[in-house]
Amino acid sequence: MKNILLHQRWTRRQALRFMAGTAAATGLHACGRAAQTLSTPTAENLTSVSFGITAWIGCAPIYIAEAKNFFQEEGLDLSVRTYSSMAEAFPAFAIGQLQGMFSAGSEAVLQADQGVDFRIVGVMDTSNGADVFLARNSVATINDLRGKRIGVQKGGLGHFFLLQVLAEVGLSESDVQIVDVSPETAAAAYKAGNVDVAYSYPPLSDEANAVQTDGRVIYDTSMMPTAIVDLYYFSNEFIVSNPEAVQGFINGVFKGLEFLNTNTNEALSIVASRLEIEPQEVEQQLQGVNLPNLQTNVEMLSNAQSDLHLVKPLTEISEFLEGQGQIQNTLDITQYIDPQFVIAANNA
Repeated sequence: MKNILLHQRWTRRQALRFMAGTAAATGLHACGRAAQTLSTPTAENLTSVSFGITAWIGCAPIYIAEAKNFFQEEGLDLSVRTYSSMAEAFPAFAIGQLQGMFSAGSEAVLQADQGVDFRIVGVMDTSNGADVFLARNSVATINDLRGKRIGVQKGGLGHFFLLQVLAEVGLSESDVQIVDVSPETAAAAYKAGNVDVAYSYPPLSDEANAVQTDGRVIYDTSMMPTAIVDLYYFSNEFIVSNPEAVQGFINGVFKGLEFLNTNTNEALSIVASRLEIEPQEVEQQLQGVNLPNLQTNVEMLSNAQSDLHLVKPLTEISEFLEGQGQIQNTLDITQYIDPQFVIAANNA
């Protein structure tokens, strides 16, 4: 299996292109399926933690850690709540119903701009082709997006990925017609022929592409290297009061990643069961993401001299969003990054 671990050597150009989509608060309800809880019963000696995710291949280490009881071994009763999009999890995180979550880099920037106090404690994945735009055959290239109906959730991950794609060809949001729908609904609208272009990701995009013969993937994140980076983060209040729980989460996640690389067949079966697909589909989807190991996480979160350091690309995301009028000011990213937990896990 290829590309499970993030390559250690990136060019400076790649490292500076950690551009990502952002999601705004859209209400506590899910517009697709309702959030579901995947957890073991609370034990008196375990710390209860609620963590928000979507059904996404980058969550493979979490799924594995749950199935192999790695979180329990680390003293956690981890309740994983699955949402149709991370935008739907933001209100729950902001009011403390979730202690932690994952989201894309610019989603984190937007939350910081809105005053949410959190710390990034790890990097989940970088997208390497998994996030896609599907387009009808009448849309020959991204240069032809002007005036097209594009299914993408406003304020969501795909929205700001779209803005970056449009900027590449000299277009802006005002040049297209945005149909404000979740990735799940966007894929369905594309299958039905109700939009010209749709943002989505596997397995939704795979299913839509298979059904809609008048179309194909017109653009994906392999064309904008490391365009989307997904981050693990927790509320600062929870980190201060429960640092051992956050450490347990990080330890469990990277035990899951190690298991994926050393017991691949069993790991693929575990992830397949969670995503309700076949193991070979899991293996294929993993080709679309890079899952950085502990050593790479330490470099990304703590080494200011490295081209992989998150501060510079996240600052560029902040500057981009300010220029797009999505946030008020460019943020001081350094105050939102806490590398202590990946450093401790790497040194253990």
